[in-house]
Amino acid sequence: MKKSIPIAALFILSFISVNAQPFQKGSSTVSALIGLGSSLGGWYSSGQTPALSLSFDHGITDAGSTGVISIGGYLGYKRFSYNGSYYKENWNYTIIGARGAYHYLGLNSDNIDVYGGLMLSYNLLKYKIKYNDGTSNPVNSGNYGSGAGLTAFIGGRYFFTPNIAANAELGYGVAYLNIGLSFLLGGKGSK
Repeated sequence: MKKSIPIAALFILSFISVNAQPFQKGSSTVSALIGLGSSLGGWYSSGQTPALSLSFDHGITDAGSTGVISIGGYLGYKRFSYNGSYYKENWNYTIIGARGAYHYLGLNSDNIDVYGGLMLSYNLLKYKIKYNDGTSNPVNSGNYGSGAGLTAFIGGRYFFTPNIAANAELGYGVAYLNIGLSFLLGGKGSK
């Protein structure tokens, strides 16, 4: 029985420490992230959803011997609400973006992908106010604050299996800090 515990531990560690290739030309990732701290509204909200985002990156070209350029897309969502004595307000933020990034491959690690880039986005804010008597004010409801934006981000992924990575990203998408998982969809980066 005592010998089976170290053998079981080695078996489990062999799956955890499997090396994955870093992000390369031809690689694609999908990331599902949850945000901490938001650059969007909510100054006096009484309720809110977590900041949620999905992103996609595809390596399109090598950038010298130590990097890969990727392009991709971004979708983020955050909602705030306020329940006052006479009314209820809702702010729904949806961010749709196109992003490009430089993935630095000079760390000589098969498990780490560090990157930074820019995102051109359209930030859609839908605001609604509803009074407790059931009426709403269409003059004060609408898409206030909607518009285009240009933001920067930096991030990193640690691949703990060949196709799954822990992901952290700093920037001005739907939140300042986003954490979650990334999934490698094939290409040269998978084994």
